[in-house]
Amino acid sequence: MSEIHKNNDFKDINEGRRSIRIYDSSVKISKEEMTQIINEAVKAPSSINMQPWRFVVVESEEGKEKLRPLVRFNINQLETSAAMIIIFGDLQSFDYAEKIYSTAVEKGYMPQEVKDKQLSTFSKYYETMSREKNIETVLIDCGLVAMNLMLVARSHGYDTNAIGGFEKDKIAEAVGLDKDRYYPVMIVAIGKAKDPGYPSYRLPAEEITSWL
Repeated sequence: MSEIHKNNDFKDINEGRRSIRIYDSSVKISKEEMTQIINEAVKAPSSINMQPWRFVVVESEEGKEKLRPLVRFNINQLETSAAMIIIFGDLQSFDYAEKIYSTAVEKGYMPQEVKDKQLSTFSKYYETMSREKNIETVLIDCGLVAMNLMLVARSHGYDTNAIGGFEKDKIAEAVGLDKDRYYPVMIVAIGKAKDPGYPSYRLPAEEITSWL
C-alpha cells in the first residue's frame, strides 16, 4: 500500500476537520491510496455487520461531467476535488451475509454455532423487513462509514466535504447502478484544501444533553 498516515494525532484529526469546498485541483489521489482509505473507513460498525455501504469514486473528467447536472449547488467541489465519493446503501446487503459470517468463522472470529444461529435468526428478520425500515438502517450505517471516511482522509493528509444536496432520484442510474437496490446517501468530496477553511460553532454538551 501507499505511504502511511501523515497524521496519527486524533485530537488534531477531529478538531482540525473542516468542510472544504475548494481544493487544489493539481493534487490527485492514486487508486492505491484511495483503496487504502476506503479499507480503513469500512472499519465502521454496521447493523449485524452487514456493511451495506457501497462506494463509487468519481475522479475522471468524464465521470465528473456525468455528475455535473446532479450536483448543481456543489460545482466547486466537483471541479476542484481529487474525487467525489458517492456512498450508496445496498438494500440487498443481506445477500453478503453468508460470505461475511463464513469468513469470520474461517478467521476464528466467530464460532460456527454462533454463525448458524445468527444467520437463521436474521434471515427471517430481513425477509419481512419493510423497504422503509431497510432504508432507515442503511442511512444510519452509511452515515457511520461516511464520518469514518472523512476522519481517515484527514489522517492521510486530505480534506473533505459531506454533500447531501444532489439529485438523489437520478444519481444511481447516472453511475450505472440499479436505483431500486442502491439508495443514495451522501457524496464526500475529497482532496487537498486550497485554503484551510474556517471553524464553526458547536453547541456545548450542557445545552444538548440530558442526564437520567
